[in-house]
Amino acid sequence: MNMTTPITHTKDDPGLPVSDRIRARIHQANQRFHANDNISAFLAPGDMEALLDEVAIKMKGVLESLVIDTTSDHNTQDTARRVAKMYLTEVFRGRYVPVPPVTEFPNAEHLNELLIVGPITVRSACSHHFCPIMGRLWIGLIPNAHSNLIGLSKYSRLAEWIMGRPQIQEEAITQLAELLMNKVKPDGLAVIMEADHFCMHWRGVKDTETKMINSVMRGSFLKNSALRREFLSLINLKN
Repeated sequence: MNMTTPITHTKDDPGLPVSDRIRARIHQANQRFHANDNISAFLAPGDMEALLDEVAIKMKGVLESLVIDTTSDHNTQDTARRVAKMYLTEVFRGRYVPVPPVTEFPNAEHLNELLIVGPITVRSACSHHFCPIMGRLWIGLIPNAHSNLIGLSKYSRLAEWIMGRPQIQEEAITQLAELLMNKVKPDGLAVIMEADHFCMHWRGVKDTETKMINSVMRGSFLKNSALRREFLSLINLKN
């Protein structure tokens, strides 16, 4: 769910915590709020400031339950609020803000050749452990006469918006592919992502070498094996 238009809702109960009020709006609209969903349509003015206060209080409780002194330890006195701010305004920002505006241009010259953008550096966090996912992705496009061409930097902005949520890699690039198909309307689209997963590097088996590489193909990239090979050979030149 990547909703960008406000949802009408009944009057909030001011006695409820802000997170409960937001959840109530989502339930009323019969929408989901999975970790990698965008919920910006359900936020009212002032909600983010109130949510920051609420998350900071609850994060302080987590630190206390971990038996970390947040009173006399100068290193952790403000950790709860720093972590809350990091999650809401940086790491998971893509959940709470609408899709970034993208200037679209008509395909006046009727371009229909392979276009590749990348590598785009991407950062996220796995929705299983909230450990970092650090990687890069490549986007291949076959535009048509009716495609909406977008500026080069906008691909990075859209990727950052999708990745700025708790994700698993397979779902993240599927979301990005769907977004680009809707915005650009190409004949074909390919997205390939390669990433390090710190849930393996930092914990568990502590394997620091393994990466995940996966792809999503749409339209002519699915039907034309020669086009897939051309795309794959060209991005290999960029490694």
